[in-house]
Amino acid sequence: MTETFVIVGANSTGGAAAATLRTEGFEGDVIVVGAEQHPPYERPPLSKEYLRGEATADSTLLRPAAWYSDNGVDMRLGSRAVSVDVGRRIVRLEDRDGVPFDKVLIATGGRNRRLSVPGHDLPGILDLRTFEDADRIRREARPGRRAVVVGAGFIGCEVAASLRQLGVEVEVVEIFEVPLFRVVGRDVGMVYESIHRDHGVRFHFTDDVIRFEGHDRVEAVVTGKGVRIECDFVVVGIGIEPATEVIDETRVAVENGIVVDQFCQTTVPGVFAAGDVANHYHPLFDRRIRVEHWDNALKHGAAAAKNMVGIRTEYADPHWFWSDQYEYNLQYAGFSADWDEFVVRGSMDERNFVGFYRKDGVVQAAVGVNRGRDVRRAMALIKSRQVVDAKALRDEDVDLRKMAESPAG
Repeated sequence: MTETFVIVGANSTGGAAAATLRTEGFEGDVIVVGAEQHPPYERPPLSKEYLRGEATADSTLLRPAAWYSDNGVDMRLGSRAVSVDVGRRIVRLEDRDGVPFDKVLIATGGRNRRLSVPGHDLPGILDLRTFEDADRIRREARPGRRAVVVGAGFIGCEVAASLRQLGVEVEVVEIFEVPLFRVVGRDVGMVYESIHRDHGVRFHFTDDVIRFEGHDRVEAVVTGKGVRIECDFVVVGIGIEPATEVIDETRVAVENGIVVDQFCQTTVPGVFAAGDVANHYHPLFDRRIRVEHWDNALKHGAAAAKNMVGIRTEYADPHWFWSDQYEYNLQYAGFSADWDEFVVRGSMDERNFVGFYRKDGVVQAAVGVNRGRDVRRAMALIKSRQVVDAKALRDEDVDLRKMAESPAG
C-alpha cells in the first residue's frame, strides 16, 4: 500500500526533507504543512541582502515554487499544524481536516523570543523571522532615522550592519560584554565590537531593556542602567525558542527541543524531528546539541528523510555556519560550549585570522574572519578528535589538511 509521509514545517528543513524523499526514490505521498504562505526559502538573506533590497524573495527560495507540484509534493501552505496525534497517526490542522500519516517529520523550527517589559506592544517594535518581518523593517529603515537593536547575537549584529548600510543611526543594547559572546567568546567578540564601532554603531553592554516609551508608537528605550535612548523604531533579536507545541500531548520527549538520536528518531517510533527544533545526539561530540544554522537545517532534514525511507544514516555533521557583516565574512565550524585555550593563526588586529577552540588539546571548533578556506580545512581536525599541537596551529606554513593526518605536528 502507498505510504504517506507528512512533514510539519515548510521551511529549509522541511523543503530539504521533501526533496530528499523524492531523490531517494520514495514513491508514496509526501505532504508538507506550513503556516507561512511561501514555499520553503532560505532565511539568512532576510537580515542581509533581502533586508537591504539587494535580493528578491524568489532568489531566496530553496527550489522554484513549481518544483513541488512537478515532483508530486503536496504543499499545504498557510495551514498551521496544532497537534500530532501519534496514536491515531494524524496531524491536526488549525483550519481544515487532519492529515493522516504513516511517518511524520517535525520540522517546526523556532519562534522569536519576545520581551515582556512595559511598552513591548507599541507600534514600531519589530523582530525578524519572515519575509513580512524584513519588509516591515525595510520600510522603517530610511537614512537619518534612529534605530535601537536589542541583542547583539548574529541576527542583531547582521541587522545592525544592514541598517547602517541603509543610512540608519544604530544603537545596540546587549546583556553580555561583547557582541556574539555566547558563540565565539570574548576575543572574537571584541573584534566585532571594533568593526561595528568603525561603522558608527553605539553599544550599551552588560545592560538590558526594562521598558519602551511612546504614545502612538515607540519613541524611546529605557535600560536597566537608566539610559534612555530615543529612537524611531526598534528591532528585537534575542534568539528563538524551539516550537515544540505540536507534540505537547504526546510521549515524544522534549528537553530544549525535541529529543532525537543520531538517526533523527524521537522517542516514539515513526516520529522524526530535525532542524532548529531538534535536540540531537551528536556522536562526534558525544552530547546532545540543538543548533540554529542554515547548513544544519538542510543537512539534518536530508538525513531525517533518508532514515524515514529506511536508509539508516547517522547524522554526525560537524556543523558549519557563516555571517556577513559589512565587508567581513565570519565562518565557524564545529561546536564548543567551553574551551581552555583559544589559538590564533593570522592577525586579530588586522581582522584576518582563524582561531581554534581547544579543550584538553583537542580542537572542538574553529572560527575565521575572512579566512573561510582555513575554517573549512579545519573541519578534518575537528572530526579527528585527536590532540593537536598548538604551535603548528599558529604556523601559517603548516597545512591544516595535513595536520588532520598527523595532528601531533
